[in-house]
Amino acid sequence: MEMKMIGRIHTDFVTKFGVPRQSGLVPELMGKIVLEPEYRNPDAFRGLEEFSHLWLVWEFSEAVRPEWSPTVRPPRLGGNRRVGVFATRSPFRPNPIGLSCVKLEQIDLQDSRKPVIWVSGVDMMDGTPIYDIKPYLPYADSHPGAKGGFTDGTQVRRVRVEFPEELVAASEISGEKLQALRGVLEQDPRPRYQKDPERIYGMSFGEYEVKFTVQENVLRVVELVRGENSG
Repeated sequence: MEMKMIGRIHTDFVTKFGVPRQSGLVPELMGKIVLEPEYRNPDAFRGLEEFSHLWLVWEFSEAVRPEWSPTVRPPRLGGNRRVGVFATRSPFRPNPIGLSCVKLEQIDLQDSRKPVIWVSGVDMMDGTPIYDIKPYLPYADSHPGAKGGFTDGTQVRRVRVEFPEELVAASEISGEKLQALRGVLEQDPRPRYQKDPERIYGMSFGEYEVKFTVQENVLRVVELVRGENSG
């Protein structure tokens, strides 16, 4: 079966490090879906503005590989316990397909590449291929009594983020961007097996380079600067 890429989503994540492990965990994170020229037909999206949330079907483009493993080590289990790949949302699957529920923020018909679709709560790298867009249906898609398998017995890890005021002021980062970055850092983007309190971690976020340390339950930003190619 041939899958056609209908567009790409553009986000603040140029690398995998820091990308939230699930959609919706950081509501402030924005993404912009730019369609391929052959799908830039506003008629194809007529009525979509009536929905608040969307399902995005996309490709783990940085995890494509010829082989696959029947078991993986989920981060929620500390990376120590193996479970079946189909009991997880691991990117290392027979078909590297992702599924995300995001909030529809705007359908921009003024952009020359119209329609451009703005969404929030994203969990994808910049440039991720999008294969399909579907409306989220509360009457069918919401299951309040659903069980979460092994995730029911694990806690969502959050850390307290400390941003020195002088770094924020010097970086000239906008309030919205700062709020989104704080949400990302509160998720503790480190791999679960890395616990060195002296180590300085680094990640890219949009046009910014961020460096931080984590001691116990406190993440402290030690550097926040614009990248050399930020313009």
